[in-house]
Amino acid sequence: MYRRHFLQIAGGCAALAAGEARAIADVESGTPASSRAPAPRALMKVGTQHDSSDETLPILAALGVNNICSRLPSAKLDEEWSVEGLMRLRERVEKFGIALDMVPLPLSSNEISKSENPNILLGRTPERDREIDDICQMIRNAARAGIPALKYNLTFLGVPRTGTEPGRGGARYSTFVYDKAAADPPLTEAGPVSADLYWERITYFLQRVIPVAEENKVKMACHPQDPGMPPGKGFRGVETVLGSVEGLKRFISITPSAYHGLNFCQGTVSEMLERPGEQIFDVIRYFGTRKKIFNVHFRNIRGRFLDFRETFIDDGDVDMLKALRVYKEVGVDGMMMPDHVPSITGDARGAQAFAYTFGYIKALIAAVAAEHT
Repeated sequence: MYRRHFLQIAGGCAALAAGEARAIADVESGTPASSRAPAPRALMKVGTQHDSSDETLPILAALGVNNICSRLPSAKLDEEWSVEGLMRLRERVEKFGIALDMVPLPLSSNEISKSENPNILLGRTPERDREIDDICQMIRNAARAGIPALKYNLTFLGVPRTGTEPGRGGARYSTFVYDKAAADPPLTEAGPVSADLYWERITYFLQRVIPVAEENKVKMACHPQDPGMPPGKGFRGVETVLGSVEGLKRFISITPSAYHGLNFCQGTVSEMLERPGEQIFDVIRYFGTRKKIFNVHFRNIRGRFLDFRETFIDDGDVDMLKALRVYKEVGVDGMMMPDHVPSITGDARGAQAFAYTFGYIKALIAAVAAEHT
């Protein structure tokens, strides 16, 4: 739907010089530039998260992707998570002219039976405390190694989907339709997880780790539940408390700290909404004005809560140019990352789809940057 934005931007970069952009804005608004307050600068940058190998880093550098989140160093606290190991990782990435902005913790988006540190959410003691102690040491080591942010998930369910549907040009779009999910899916190994129990596990974790993050000045970016499920019904016995906007608001309030925030997946948050093409902008403003957006999974969807498909960035219901203007408005300065892309026949590992998306994001950032006065 918004493919035309990319064509306009890519074909007219020269026309989007700062002075001309100001003139266009003046004509559209009917307000002289001299009487308007200066617009904020665009601070976002394109980023990615899936591969930090020596084979991929020069490709990212050539495409102008100069900020990344690495792959998981290791599933446990070992040499890869030592200060020296993390410094080697950072220095290797930097050799390609790329900044290591973030590293994932071994709290991935896997279903709980495949989690690297399951006891944090299962609540088993003393294993839970040992796992949290390891996470705290990873935070300290990351700080000493010069890594400013860590991302993580707190999920029992992983990322449920109900298959794919055909999209543009025969590409396959990943989908979730709640009514097509298993009518009586089995419980996870956690058994029934009420909202109160889930919040207790989350709070216990945050109250232990966020003070360590604050002391060491490392940002902790949590991914929402993808997707959210119906309140009171949940899925596989789990009430997905991080699967709604209200749940995310409660989450950021548990431990007030500048280092406690979100790996703000715009696609996942859009999946929580009945009218994402209208509602997502105010959600961005809410968390952005509170400085809780540490990075963005900048992807698009078609559909709504409990019935959606993940599209190409320019083929969904959300105007991504308008969204990026809101991130600029609220001063978000993190990476804009394409976490998922559709599957195209012959496109091994989504390389071409990711390259297309990187270019699209870079063009959008150039456009909103040119609107600076």
